Amino acid sequence: MKKTNEDMLFDAPTFWEEEWQGMPEFKQEDITSSRKIIVHFRNDEDFIKFSELMEQRIGPKQPSIWYPKMENRIASNMQYVQRNE
Repeated sequence: MKKTNEDMLFDAPTFWEEEWQGMPEFKQEDITSSRKIIVHFRNDEDFIKFSELMEQRIGPKQPSIWYPKMENRIASNMQYVQRNE
């Protein structure tokens, strides 16, 4: 039986295992929420009051907020640096 490209995908050589020896372990922080609720407002006044109670500015198209307020986390400003010891 002739192997297809899909079959060969999983037969790929594991050359990367040698290349990755000694690399630092990567740990992904879990940033998922433990609960989520939907809040409905009768009018804009109620929405503004809620925003004040949460002590957060909530934009008109903002789909969600964190409580307490969570600062934006940016991972693009991080880099891997190798130390020569």
